[in-house]
Amino acid sequence: MGRRAVILDVDGTLVDTNYQHALAWYMAFREHDVVVAVWRIHRHLGMGGDQIVAALAGEQVEAELGDDLRAAHDALYLASIQTVSAFESARELLRDLAAAGARVILASSAKPREIEHYVDLLSAREIVEGWTTAEDVQRTKPNPDLVLAALERLGEGREDAVMVGDTPWDVEAARRAGVPTVAVLTGGFSVAELEDAGAVAVHESVGDLRGHLDELVGAAG
Repeated sequence: MGRRAVILDVDGTLVDTNYQHALAWYMAFREHDVVVAVWRIHRHLGMGGDQIVAALAGEQVEAELGDDLRAAHDALYLASIQTVSAFESARELLRDLAAAGARVILASSAKPREIEHYVDLLSAREIVEGWTTAEDVQRTKPNPDLVLAALERLGEGREDAVMVGDTPWDVEAARRAGVPTVAVLTGGFSVAELEDAGAVAVHESVGDLRGHLDELVGAAG
């Protein structure tokens, strides 16, 4: 049986958001007199907001300011969300997967308001079988909860699934869930970083991935 369930990360994979998120985190930290270099923030994108503050600034900052920093980031990011665009061929990839017989679900731990915006940006409501939000998981990436929640929503087993993501955190979360990952470079991470994390294949973009659908749907149909 082919890999009929295709789980697609959204931020950085289908929609171009990573650098808006990096700047939003940078400004949120600066608002609270914490200076974290943007390049360091970028290296942690894909990690959930419940973990990124401690990873970047330490446990004390998390304990004292974590919730305030997350609230500031969310407000700053939402103020820039209209600058976000879908990557070229992202909607076409979703359409091609569905036409090839795959069951397609979007896996995101973004706030519901954000993911609804992305679904509309991708014109994906009539293509995908559903999506997850922050409300569906207690632990974010690199924990496997998001991948498992997507599979549960589809009613599929992990043996028939594949993940598409753009960060090492996506790859690690899927690996912990027992699901292989095909990665794309649109999140700003290198081929080596994604392969070292365990990606089974890496493509330049979702447009490039459209030419390799066999890596996602296998013999399904």
